[in-house]
Amino acid sequence: MYEVILKRFDNPDEIRTFEKGKFELVHIGGMTIGRATYEPGWKWSEHVGRALGKKSCEVEHVGMVISGCATAAMDDGRIIEMHAGDLFFIEPGHDSWVAGNEPYVSIHLMGAARLRRQEVIPTSASQRKGAIRRCELRPFFCYLFPVTCSLPFTACRTGR
Repeated sequence: MYEVILKRFDNPDEIRTFEKGKFELVHIGGMTIGRATYEPGWKWSEHVGRALGKKSCEVEHVGMVISGCATAAMDDGRIIEMHAGDLFFIEPGHDSWVAGNEPYVSIHLMGAARLRRQEVIPTSASQRKGAIRRCELRPFFCYLFPVTCSLPFTACRTGR
């Protein structure tokens, strides 16, 4: 028998909320696909990087812009604007922010083999003062949204 699975972001497997945005996750066919929604004023270096003490995102991204506009500023000085309908690949070493007054929505297709081990945002004041945790199994999602990781404790290498 051939298996067919249909899912929609209207009913995601996980929703991770954070300042000025949310990330909805759907697990399907051995993949995790994300839908990012960022409000005007969201900026990676302010809303993610500041807690890490970093100015640049160290994660590569592959995806498609659904609506709105965002800017990616590469560490080498290149600046790229992404608009609805654009497919994108962005290497590590960039900042990103919502451009304009419209929310930015994009679908993220991530290949586990391309992701690197990443630092994650501490989820409490006491963790911010301590060592930064690392996740080797699902680094992109743990990196941005460590509060509700779906990995069982025995599989997670961050020790949460």
